[in-house]
Amino acid sequence: MPDTQALVNDFLNKLKKRKIEGSQATARQTAELLRSVISQQRMPYTNQAGALIDAVKAVGEQLIAANPVELAVGNIVRRVLHIIREEDLSLTTAAIGGLNLSAVSDDENDDDRDGDSTLSAAAVAAAARSTLRPPSLQTLLEDTPVSAAVPQTSSSGGDSEGKSKSADKSSRSRKLKHDVIEAVNELIQDIVTCHEQIAEQAVEHIHQNEVILTLGSSRTVLEFLFAAKEKKRSFRVFVAEGAPRYQGHLLAKELVARGLQTTLITDSAVFAMISRVNMVIVGAHAVMANGGVIAPVGMNLVALAAQKHAVPFVVLAGSHKLCPLYPHNPEVLLNELRSPSELLDFGEFSDCMDFGSGSGSPLLHVVNPAFDYVPPKLVSLFITDTGGHNPSYMYRLIADYYSADDLVVQRRATAGN
Repeated sequence: MPDTQALVNDFLNKLKKRKIEGSQATARQTAELLRSVISQQRMPYTNQAGALIDAVKAVGEQLIAANPVELAVGNIVRRVLHIIREEDLSLTTAAIGGLNLSAVSDDENDDDRDGDSTLSAAAVAAAARSTLRPPSLQTLLEDTPVSAAVPQTSSSGGDSEGKSKSADKSSRSRKLKHDVIEAVNELIQDIVTCHEQIAEQAVEHIHQNEVILTLGSSRTVLEFLFAAKEKKRSFRVFVAEGAPRYQGHLLAKELVARGLQTTLITDSAVFAMISRVNMVIVGAHAVMANGGVIAPVGMNLVALAAQKHAVPFVVLAGSHKLCPLYPHNPEVLLNELRSPSELLDFGEFSDCMDFGSGSGSPLLHVVNPAFDYVPPKLVSLFITDTGGHNPSYMYRLIADYYSADDLVVQRRATAGN
């Protein structure tokens, strides 16, 4: 089995060099890495959940710092931390429930027995004082007079109880790790199948002879539109090209290859064409806790055009893109600047790049942001792998996936050191 640190370092290099394309691939590989970290983590005798949380946070902090703009990394780290807490709580609840059930059953059996000696309050108090927790069930069921009369057996009984507790701890440790890994496997499966889960809802939203507008390229949007066509829906798609990377060209080619009627338009033509459109369907880079959307640059222009003409603006996003943070949080990096070479050829503009002023600064500056922020008031509906939701409901949906203690992974990890 490969060394965990080697896997972490390799993934960190991929994140820093932006070698992983797309939030889905990033989320899946992050979950797979954290699964390896958990499987190879040595479990202590006590506080097994705390050990797993510390291990995941230590790795998660590095991953988030490697590519802060890819919010899917932090989302998956927090999802895994939430899974650990939930599984630990589930095991603890089950253990307490089993203890209470056994105690009730044993009390009923004691009522049926004649001549059995009862446990004195002094013995229970002594047992409680001997430990920092309430007396165990084994202590409560011991025959106190016999134990008092034969003190030699006390030591062997204590050893037996110690071995039993040790075995229980080891068993619980293995069960916790096993349950967490199983839950992470389910998370990975959800990430892999999110496109199909969203696409299954297409026939409920796209109707006959409608005109759909989208921007750039998104596999989620592609599968969504194709699923509607598979259900014998006939419609036309307007694709804004998504300059300067022109990802819309790729989407238009894919749509035509799958037999959909497609019209490619420039980004500046969105306002001119929006009056012919019945619905805007777009993908997202991330969905924030307030219902705001981080999406490819140019998306806010499309959302404003849709609002102006009362056209529904629908966002497709898998659950791995749901971020528990708000846009104003200091740890959220909403944007990054891409290479100026996507906008212009340095050879043709080399004279503009000269330091002609002598002040040490070029005469021409190029700004090429990667993302736009679309406020929740411009979004009509979110469609996730769990169904359709209004923007005002997103914070409640997101709260089901994350724990409040894990929202800021870096600060928690720093405080624990």
